[in-house]
Amino acid sequence: MRHARLGASGLEVSVLSLGCMSWGDPARGGHPWVLSEDDARPIVRSALEAGITVFDTANVYSGGSSEEITGRLLKEMAPRDEVVIATKVHGRMRPGPHGAGLSRIAILREIDASLTRLGVDHVDLYQIHRWDDTTPIEETMQALHDVVRAGKVRYLGASSMYAWQFAKAQHTADLGGWTRFVSMQDHYNLIYREEEREMLPLCADQGVGVIPWSPLARGRLTRDWDTETARAETDEFGGTLYRDEDRAVVETVAAVAERYGVPRAQVALAWLLAQPVVTSPIIGVTRPHHLDDALAAVDLELSPDDLEELGAGYLPHPVAGHR
Repeated sequence: MRHARLGASGLEVSVLSLGCMSWGDPARGGHPWVLSEDDARPIVRSALEAGITVFDTANVYSGGSSEEITGRLLKEMAPRDEVVIATKVHGRMRPGPHGAGLSRIAILREIDASLTRLGVDHVDLYQIHRWDDTTPIEETMQALHDVVRAGKVRYLGASSMYAWQFAKAQHTADLGGWTRFVSMQDHYNLIYREEEREMLPLCADQGVGVIPWSPLARGRLTRDWDTETARAETDEFGGTLYRDEDRAVVETVAAVAERYGVPRAQVALAWLLAQPVVTSPIIGVTRPHHLDDALAAVDLELSPDDLEELGAGYLPHPVAGHR
């Protein structure tokens, strides 16, 4: 496993991150397809043995049970200082005022709740899950800075938003003398590349690490377009992200994979890893072979012609995934 600095920060991360939305308790709001703690255990163990150090979750995943499972498994298997625990804040955790969003009250409450569920005294990377239109960005950035100063968080990150919003947040941090974001977790894969227009150039210019979510497009890049899965049938959010016109790119991935004699997932991830601004895609794993394919993609070198062929069929999309 290779490792890299997350943007211009001093934080060293594996070039693959393990997404922890894959496990949780369906009875607490988790998706029907999430894994139990017992089923997640061998996946986490294999990831650690392979050299993956970044484990990405969120307070809202399965009503907090993803954080609980992730914390217990990592405590069981790895020294705390050898893993990077990343979680997020923004989604609704309870009804009523301050049960969601990025107000000072919400942030200070939710970081403590996440630390309790994870069973740790600090989070390595604390990310705002989305932009909050209802809270002044000055309030959000100062509150985030305060949790860093309190020792509860080491680094700050952001997730899907418009480039002007991200630039505003960074500028606000500079004006206040507060902590900047070191990473952007955005929606980026072979069939959704709108981030290349503004967000990715901004990150490259500002030394911000990029850790894309849904690098395999909810599995769309790994199978024939019309193939149904249990996740696809119940994933309402995922159903809004892609469209039939993306079929051509999926077919190109299949053709390149056939030439190399490898699964399609390896080709799609290898393309993403070849993008200079990308630091560590977040992989979702519910079966052992998902992890095997992701690890093999790290060593799969596509030719310039392959990369051009894979990117040639892309069609512009409406912005998706910011809300």
